[in-house]
Amino acid sequence: MNSSFKDLEVMSPVGSFDSLTAAIQGGANSVYFGVGKLNMRSRSSQNFSLDDLRQIASICNDAGVKTYLTLNTIIYDSELEEMRRTIDVAKEAGISAIIASDLSVITYARSQGVEIHLSTQTNVTNLEAVRFYAQFADVVVTARELSLQQVHAIVQGIRKEQIKGPSGALVRIEIFVHGALCMAVSGKCYLSLDNLNSSANRGACLQPCRRTYIVTDKEDGHQYEVDNEYIMSPKDLCTIGFLDKIVQAGVSVFKIEGRGRGPEYVKTVTQCYREAADAILGGAYSQERVDEWLRRLKGVYNRGFWEGYYLGRKMGEWTERYGSQATRRKQYLGLVTNYFAKIGVAEVKMETHEMNLNDPLLITGPTTGALEFAVNEIRVDLEKVPVAKKGELCSIPVPVLVRRGDKVFKWMAVKDTF
Repeated sequence: MNSSFKDLEVMSPVGSFDSLTAAIQGGANSVYFGVGKLNMRSRSSQNFSLDDLRQIASICNDAGVKTYLTLNTIIYDSELEEMRRTIDVAKEAGISAIIASDLSVITYARSQGVEIHLSTQTNVTNLEAVRFYAQFADVVVTARELSLQQVHAIVQGIRKEQIKGPSGALVRIEIFVHGALCMAVSGKCYLSLDNLNSSANRGACLQPCRRTYIVTDKEDGHQYEVDNEYIMSPKDLCTIGFLDKIVQAGVSVFKIEGRGRGPEYVKTVTQCYREAADAILGGAYSQERVDEWLRRLKGVYNRGFWEGYYLGRKMGEWTERYGSQATRRKQYLGLVTNYFAKIGVAEVKMETHEMNLNDPLLITGPTTGALEFAVNEIRVDLEKVPVAKKGELCSIPVPVLVRRGDKVFKWMAVKDTF
């Protein structure tokens, strides 16, 4: 592999401390997240507060993971003070970089010496735009609508002209490699604002595009349901099957979408893309491994997969039904009420359903991240039992430390999948 490809960064989405830990467990090189309302997932993700930034930076520094704060909505005059304060706090906390699209954010962060990464909302589609933004940004996310051929041409131009960012290094190109796609030009849809008075450009999209619609003939009033295809809801992007071509195009940062997703999604997707990147670097990338990664990716939230516009498509590929098409779903069971470290046993209060011996479990929490294992022993009142019922307090051996308040789920197979 060319030495210029030696550093492949996998960037993971984080919407909670549970997901932050899961991203680190999955092998992320960097994480991105929002605080408050000035980010493009202000409604769909839990987000953090300004007071959390120091803790996030500390956790990630200890793990050798970079931290990127999203400040990528459009900004109004009334919000300039809040924006500046957010950047000041991020700088003081030691956040690695700001992801931005509005020039007010870009220029202020630059004036404070804070590293800037361009959001996809800037819609960079050509080398001239890279030349302009290089005075501010070290990393540029190209528009999602570009083909790999177009991305490659931009990378070649950066190398040929030695276009460098404020850090003095060549500008790096970042693209989305996995997750939800919007039917519109990246981040520029007004459907949610028009229909529901909730703007996508302010991070508050209510996703009316994901719903079923009926077409009405205006002349005779006949109505027709658009069947078997959600005509404004694209399938999720998945590039694991041609990640080698993305590397060959010169992309060095792989961004995963999903700040509104659970920690099990974050960990699984991060692991798969980290393993794929390492396999490419080590010459072990193969169709057999791609098939296995796809199997795992299908097990967490998705709307079906397609390759986006990278391989030359001009039209989107639409999902067949509403919601997730994952091959499994998680069923909430209860909470961890105690953990006995000396014997590696967790006490669980069963709140909703029963737990059976050999059930595949998922435990999530702020420091637990996403822990998956099969339960090999269940005790109720110290006696071994084949099942723990709703309302009971049971004990199960757990392979690693968990904490009080962690949520316990059971994985359930979904038969009707794509």
